[in-house]
Amino acid sequence: MGSVAGAVLNTLLLLATQNWSRVVAGNSYDCDEPLVSALPQTSFSSSSELSSSHGPGFARLNRRDGAGGWSPLVSNKYQWLQIDLGERMEITAVATQGGYGSSDWVISYLLMFSDSGRNWKQYRQEDSIWGFSGNANADSVVSYRLQPSIKARFLRFIPLEWNPRGRIGMRIEVFGCAYKSEVVDLDGRSSFLYRFNQKSMNPIKDIIALKFKTMQSDGILLHREGQNGDHVTLELRRGKLFLLIYSGEAKLPLTQALTSVPLGSLLDDEHWHSVLIQRWGRHVNFSLDEHKHRFHSQGDFDPLHLDHEISFGGIPAPGKSVSFSQKNFHGCLENLYYNGVDIIDLAKQHKPQIITMGNVSFSCSQPQSVPVTFLSSRSYLALPGTSGEGEVSASFQFRTWNKAGLLLFSELQLVSGSLLLCLQDGKLKLNLYQPGKLPIDITAGAGLNDGQWHSVSLSAKRNHLTLKVDSQVAAVAPSLGPEQIYSGDTYYFGGSPDNSLESKCKTPFGGFQGCMRLISVSNKVVDLISVQQGALGNFSDLQIDSCGITDRCLPNYCEHGGECSQSWNTFHCSCAHTGYRGATCHNAIYEQSCEAYKHRGNASGFYYIDSDGSGPLGPFLVYCNMTETAWTIIQHNGSDLTRVKSASPENPHAGFFEYVASMEQLQATINHADYCEQELTYYCKKSRLVNKQDGTPLSWWIGRTNETQTYWGGSLPDPQRCTCGLEGTCIDSQYYCNCDADRNEWTNDTGFLSYKEHLPVTQIVITDAGRQYSEAAYKLGPLLCQGDRSFWSSASFNTEASYLHFPTFHGEASADVSFFFKTTASSGVFLENLGITDFIRIELRSPAEVTFSFDVGNGPLEISVQSPGHFNDNQWHHVRVERNTKEASIQVDQLSQKIQPAPADGHVLLQLNSQLFVGGTATRQRGFLGCIRSLQLNGMTLDLEERAKVTPGVQPGCRGHCSSYGKLCHNGGKCREKPSGFSCDCSVSAYAGPFCSDEISAYFGYGSSVIYNFQENYALSKNSSSHAASFHGDMKLGREMIKFSFRTTRTPSLLLYMSSFYKEYLSVIIAKNGSLQIRYKLNRSQDPDVISFDFKNMADGQLHHIKINRQEGVIFVEIDENASRQVHLSSGTEFSAVKSLVLGRIFEPSDVDQETALAGTQGFTGCLSAVQFSHVAPLKAALHPSHPEPVTVTGHVTESSCAAQTGADPTSRERTHLFADHSGTIDDKEPIANAIKSDSAVIGGLIALVIFILLCITAIAVRIYQQKRLYKGNEAKRSENVDSAEAVLKSELNIQNAVSENPKEYFF
Repeated sequence: MGSVAGAVLNTLLLLATQNWSRVVAGNSYDCDEPLVSALPQTSFSSSSELSSSHGPGFARLNRRDGAGGWSPLVSNKYQWLQIDLGERMEITAVATQGGYGSSDWVISYLLMFSDSGRNWKQYRQEDSIWGFSGNANADSVVSYRLQPSIKARFLRFIPLEWNPRGRIGMRIEVFGCAYKSEVVDLDGRSSFLYRFNQKSMNPIKDIIALKFKTMQSDGILLHREGQNGDHVTLELRRGKLFLLIYSGEAKLPLTQALTSVPLGSLLDDEHWHSVLIQRWGRHVNFSLDEHKHRFHSQGDFDPLHLDHEISFGGIPAPGKSVSFSQKNFHGCLENLYYNGVDIIDLAKQHKPQIITMGNVSFSCSQPQSVPVTFLSSRSYLALPGTSGEGEVSASFQFRTWNKAGLLLFSELQLVSGSLLLCLQDGKLKLNLYQPGKLPIDITAGAGLNDGQWHSVSLSAKRNHLTLKVDSQVAAVAPSLGPEQIYSGDTYYFGGSPDNSLESKCKTPFGGFQGCMRLISVSNKVVDLISVQQGALGNFSDLQIDSCGITDRCLPNYCEHGGECSQSWNTFHCSCAHTGYRGATCHNAIYEQSCEAYKHRGNASGFYYIDSDGSGPLGPFLVYCNMTETAWTIIQHNGSDLTRVKSASPENPHAGFFEYVASMEQLQATINHADYCEQELTYYCKKSRLVNKQDGTPLSWWIGRTNETQTYWGGSLPDPQRCTCGLEGTCIDSQYYCNCDADRNEWTNDTGFLSYKEHLPVTQIVITDAGRQYSEAAYKLGPLLCQGDRSFWSSASFNTEASYLHFPTFHGEASADVSFFFKTTASSGVFLENLGITDFIRIELRSPAEVTFSFDVGNGPLEISVQSPGHFNDNQWHHVRVERNTKEASIQVDQLSQKIQPAPADGHVLLQLNSQLFVGGTATRQRGFLGCIRSLQLNGMTLDLEERAKVTPGVQPGCRGHCSSYGKLCHNGGKCREKPSGFSCDCSVSAYAGPFCSDEISAYFGYGSSVIYNFQENYALSKNSSSHAASFHGDMKLGREMIKFSFRTTRTPSLLLYMSSFYKEYLSVIIAKNGSLQIRYKLNRSQDPDVISFDFKNMADGQLHHIKINRQEGVIFVEIDENASRQVHLSSGTEFSAVKSLVLGRIFEPSDVDQETALAGTQGFTGCLSAVQFSHVAPLKAALHPSHPEPVTVTGHVTESSCAAQTGADPTSRERTHLFADHSGTIDDKEPIANAIKSDSAVIGGLIALVIFILLCITAIAVRIYQQKRLYKGNEAKRSENVDSAEAVLKSELNIQNAVSENPKEYFF
C-alpha cells in the first residue's frame, strides 16, 4: 500500500512541476519569435568594427546590408558583439551566420547574458560545456535551442575560433518572447510577512516558487514556524541554498527531527536563480535551477502545527527563535508565489495580508562592482601605480578553488626590492624582499580556496607592513628599518608578463586562476571598464566584467560516497574507505561473489563482496567456503537457540533477524546464486504450528518479501506443510507437521528452506506457547548461497552476422563494461551501442589488439591495449572498459591499463538510443566469432544464455574452461570440465581442497605406521579399480617420482620404505648422525646403493622437503629446493613385483641392510606431509579415503599441520581420525601377509573383546544413573532461568530419549 501511495504522490508532484514551470516563467510556451530583426541600430554594439560598413548594426541574420555582417577591427579573443533587447526577454534559441559572400565566419563562440549590461554570465549547454559550435561557411545558418531558456535583456557573442583564412564575421538572430515579472528589492534589514486564511490552506500540499539574486552569501529567504517548534526555512549559507524542515517533537534527537537538504553553490553571483518547493505530506520536491532533489522529511512533521503566516527575507515576527543565525536576505526576489498566490503583487497593492518591515522597493538595483576572471595561469592584469610614493597599498577581493597562485607583485623604487603576495596551500603569504636584508614573510588566513569571496588589503607605510584578510588584521610586521619604502610604477595582479618575476616567489606555482573585484591601488578604485577598453593598464587572457568561476563538484560526479575536491580546471575524487577506485570512485575494488574469488585461486576465508559491482550497493563481509563449488555464508544476529515459554495470539513472540548486509544487498546475492538455503530448527512441546479447528496458522515466519510463510524447513512452499508431511513420516499421520500432533513431549520440524524468492528469513512469530506445559524453541542458521550464475553466463557466436541485442545502455555520466572472451578469430566486434552522434564500441582489432572506441559529442576517440602475445589463443581473456566525466580507460587481463583523459570543458554525457548489440554490429559486419562470458554493464549482468536460446547463429554456454583455469589445479590435480565452470580432480594428488593445494599431513606417534599395500600376492586382479592395481607382479617398475615433507627431532628415523616380493627395496632414512640417506637395492644379490646428504642435521625440528626422481639407473635428488645431486645406480635399473610402501615403523621381518633395519625398528616420530609416490598418495589414502583403500594404519596417527612451530604439540590443534583396516578384500585361500595377524594377535584380540564388553556394561549403567539424577534435578528447577538455552534443551531431549528407549539397549 505504501508503494502505491508513493507512486501516486510522485505523479502528483510531477504534474505540479509541469504546471508551476509555466507560472514561474510568467507566460505561455509559444516562445520562438525572432527578437533581433526589428531592433534599431542603437541596440547593437561591439568591441570594435573593421569599417563603418562592418558595424554591429549589420549583424542581422540573412541580411546583406553594408558589408554583409559585423567584423571587428582586429580578430582576437577579446572581441564581442552585443545585443540590447530593450527589456528582459525570455530567449529560447540563437542562430548564426558568417559575413555574406565572404570568407569571414566564426567556428565557435561563447554566449553571455546580463540584465544590466554589466556582470555578464556565461550560458552553458551542459555543466561543463562552455562554447557553441559555429559556422563552417559564410551563409549556412546554425541554430541552437537553449534548454533551459535565458531571461535577460542583454546578450553578448564572444568569438573563440574563426576561419583561419579569413577573419571574424557574424550575423545573428535571437528567438524568444516577452517576459513578465514582479520584483521586490530587500536591503538586508527589510522583510515582509504574508498571513493567510486557515480555510484556504491545504493540509496536504504546499507549493512555493520564486527567483532570487544576491551578492551576499548568507541570508534567510523564507521562514514559517509553529508553536511547538516546528519550522520550515529556506536559507542561504556560504553561497549554498538549504531547505530546513524541523519537527519540534521533544522525544526525537536533533539528527532525527531536522531534515537539512543543500542545493547549489556560488549563488551569490548577482544572477537570477529559480527555486521550486513542493510538499505532499512528508514527500518533498526541492528544485534549484536545473538541480532537483526528492526526499522524505524526518520526524512527525505536521503542517497543521504551523502558524498561518510565512515571512520572506527574514524572521520579522517578535518571539520567533530558531537555532541558526537570523541574517536577513539582501538582494532581489522575483515571481514569488505561495500556493498560487502572487505575494509581490499583494505587497505592491498594499493588501492587508502583507505586513512590510523596513525598506522594500519594487525594482531591482544593479550591481556596482565589475569582476574580472583570470582564465589561465598565464593571465595577468598590469595596473599603473604612483612611482616613488612613500606608501605601498593595494586591496581587492578574490575567489578561487586553487590552493596556490600569484595574487600581486610590485617592484619597489629607489631601493631595489619587491613586494609579492601569493596564495600557497590555501593561505596568504606576503613576502617583502630588500637587498642586504633578511626577507620578511607574513602568512595569514586559511582555507581561502573555498570558492567564497575574500577581501585582502595590504599597506607598507612608515616602515610598517600590515596585511588584512576579510577585514581582520592578520599580521603586522615589525619595523622595516630606517629606509623608507617607495612604491613602484606597476602593480601586477594574478601574474606577470615576465616569467622571471614569478621566480622571486619561493613556491613553485604559476599565476592565479579565479576572480577578482573591487581592486584598489594607492587607495584609488580601479575602473576595470577603462581597462577593458584599453584606456588603462594592460592585460592578458582575462574576462572583464564577468566572474567565470564554476563549481565542478556540482553535480557531484564522485560516486559511492567519494569526496569531491576541485581546482579551477578540474575536480578530484577521494575514494578512501569507499570500497571503490578510479577517477570517479566507480570501479568496485571487491569481487561480486565468492565464485569470482575462487577462480582467482583464493582459499576459504572472510572476504568483502560487492553484489552489483559498480552499481549503487556497497560491499559487505561474508565467509567464502571454497569447496568444489563456492559457498557464500552470510551471518545474522540470531544464531543462538531461543526458547519461548509464554506466547499467545494476544501476546505473540516475535524474533527479528538482522543481517550483516542490507536487504538489497542480500537480494542481489541471492539472485546471482545457483542455489540458496537456510536451516530453520524448530522444537516444540504442546506448541502447534496450525490450529486444527479452523486451519489458521499459530506460528509462521517472514522472508524478504514481507509475506507470511507457513511452510517449514525442508518442505516446498506449500502452506502449512513440513518435511515429514511430504515424506509421510510425521509422528501422527493425520497431520502434515510433527508439532501439530500437540504432544506433551519434545519433537521438531527442522530442515532447510531453499525457495530463493522467500529468503532470507527476517522474522519468526510464535503464538501457541501459553498453555500449560507448552513451549517452543527455534534457531536460525546463516544464509548459505552456492555458485554465481552471472559469472558463467555465456554465449557462443558461430557466424559473423549473428549477434544478441539488448535494450539501450544508459551510462550517461559513467559507464563500465566488463566481460570474458575467447576466440581463434583474428578480429571482431564484441559490443556496440549507437546514438545520433554518440557511440561506444569494443572490438578485437587484430590478434594482439583490443580497442575501445567512443564519442560523447567531442569527436571520436579510441584507446587500445596491445599484447606481446595473441588474444586469439582460445583461452579466456578479461576486458574492462570505463568512461566517465574525467577519463576513459581499458584494461585487458593483467596488462597495463590505458587511459585517455577527457577533453577540458567538453561534452560529458553519453547519449545512446539504439539497441545494444553484443557479438556484432547493426550492419551485421565484422561480427565476433567465439565465446563471450559474464558480460556486465555498470554492475548489471546480461543474461546471455537466455537470449542465445532464441537467437539464430548463437548458442547458449561455452565449454573449454580448463584451457584457462587448469593452471589453478596444483600438485598434480587434473582439471575437469563442467557445464558451468570446472573442478580440480585431486584423486591422484597428495593434496586436497578445491585446487589440490591443501596439503595432507599427519603427526606420527612412537611406533606408529601407515602401510600402503600395492598387492598381497601375485594373484591380485589386474582389473582392480584401485591405484595399486597398476603395480602388479609381472610388471617391472623402471621409474618413480617421490615427494614428501617431514619434520622430526628423532634419530635414527625411517621416513619411507618400499618393498618388493623379490627382496628389492628403497628406504629413505635419517641416520643416527642426522644425515639423510636414500638406499636403493634393485638387485637382491648386490649391496644397496647409498646416497647420503650430511651437509646438515636433518633432525633439527625444521620442515624439510624431499624430491626423488628415478629414471632407470639415474636418480635425481633435491632437498629443500637448494641441495641437489644426480647419481648413477649400480645395483640395477628396475623394481620387480612391488609389494608395499611403509611410512613409519616396519613391523614385518625383512631382509634389509643394518642401517635400514635400525631405522625401521625405531620408526618415525614427527610430522609427514604431502607424501606422493608416482600417482599414489598413501598418507591421503589413510586420512581421507574416498573409497576402500589398501592401507593399514597402526598406532597413533593424527592429522596435523607440519607448518606448526617447533616445540608445539602437533596434536593440540588437530582432530584425531579413527582408522579401520582398509586393506581391501582378501582371498581366504591365500596366506595373510600382515605380521600383526598372528596367533598372539588372535589371543590379544579375544582379551580386548572381553574388556570392551565389561567397559560397555559399566558405561551404560553410569549413564542411566546420571540421566535419572538429571531428570529429577530438572523437574525441581523447571521454572528457573537457564544460562544456556540450547544446552538445557539438549539435556531435556536426552532425558526424553532415555525414558522412551527400549530397555534391551542396556542389558545383554
